[in-house]
Amino acid sequence: MKSIDDFINEALKNVNELFPWDLEEAIKSKADILLLDIREPYEFDAMHIMDAINVPRGVLETACDYDYEETVPELVEAREREIVVICRSGKRSVLAADVMQQMGYRRVRSLKTGMRGWSDYEQAMVDTDGKAVDDDTAIEYFTPRLRPEQLRKK
Repeated sequence: MKSIDDFINEALKNVNELFPWDLEEAIKSKADILLLDIREPYEFDAMHIMDAINVPRGVLETACDYDYEETVPELVEAREREIVVICRSGKRSVLAADVMQQMGYRRVRSLKTGMRGWSDYEQAMVDTDGKAVDDDTAIEYFTPRLRPEQLRKK
């Protein structure tokens, strides 16, 4: 049986990652970078990187093609554009970037450490209304809260 880490390690053979400080530089230097946040809408609404678009992982494949209710034309037409895929921790984004490469996206990378790392690096985030999210709110939001039944049995 494969674990999530097995899937991620397989995808990492094909996917390039960048750290938050690399993304900060890329945003400063390249106006045409597409920030693709694949978290769930409630996660995106709580806080995200300014100018990112939200396409939840569950509809990514249909969002990347025409003729679906989930089609996102900007994303369909971005196969040659530089794309950085973003999630909470950098795991879902690796899997998504791998799928996107299989779908013909040539310049797609994953944000290593995800939004948690972006927050730890003290980079700006906004909420659904475009208001800045303060560091304390971000730290609280990204602090894991596992219930006992979610923990591996020893």
